[in-house]
Amino acid sequence: MATTRPWDVPDGLWELISPLLPTVARRFRHPGRKRLGDRETLQGILFVLYTGIAWRHLPLELGFGSGATCRRRLDEWQQAGVWDELHELLLARLQQAGEIEWSRAVVDGSHIQAKKGGSETGPSPVDRGRAGSKHHLLVDATGIPLSYSVTGGNRNDVTQLIPLLDKVPPVRGAVGRPRQRPDRVVADRGYDHDKHRRLVRERGIKPVIARRKSEHGSGLGSVRWVVERTFAWLHSFKRLLVRYDRRHEIHEAFLAIGCCLVCYRRLQNSF
Repeated sequence: MATTRPWDVPDGLWELISPLLPTVARRFRHPGRKRLGDRETLQGILFVLYTGIAWRHLPLELGFGSGATCRRRLDEWQQAGVWDELHELLLARLQQAGEIEWSRAVVDGSHIQAKKGGSETGPSPVDRGRAGSKHHLLVDATGIPLSYSVTGGNRNDVTQLIPLLDKVPPVRGAVGRPRQRPDRVVADRGYDHDKHRRLVRERGIKPVIARRKSEHGSGLGSVRWVVERTFAWLHSFKRLLVRYDRRHEIHEAFLAIGCCLVCYRRLQNSF
């Protein structure tokens, strides 16, 4: 029995994605070469995500088209908001299955190198000033990604606290109004700022943030570890471990796909 390759798109995932993809009508006059199928192109994008291979090195014999085709299609789908819609749909399915734990959310950031520079990069204070970017995540109490973003490596983590909270989509799937706010948000000392505590409370969320210049051993590590585990899941995709794309929109699209795959795996394990 053949082993399933990780970049093969399962039927269940394709049934969720295919209705979200924009339809491109073929020209009647001078139609040119027939457009490569969306499923094959998506598999090429996932191949790059999993292996970290350069676009130009994508093997044509795999049947996924050229790297230029896959990159262009990824950019097209990112601009159309496909990955945000897919993420919201997966969160709704997880909510319906009772998998999302809203009692608390955990926020954190993780630095990665940006080998070729580009937009949304900056000198990293933790990597000898080399160009880098940051992945920012807000996850639920079990590590399900609720929102994400990409910034320059020199941006303070606290600047993304409110944008991440506001970016959580209204999650349907349960009786009553769509849920969008966790009860509490847990963060480390990097998010210690009275202004942001006030802004969090204004959104009906209780901030649980460690104080600077206080002794270690606050106990928050016993609940914050879930976001570190989610970062480990995401950085198992080699294209997310090191950034090679100069345009941050392309890298953010890869991050969005990684978050969607984490949600889909959790959804599969819930049945």
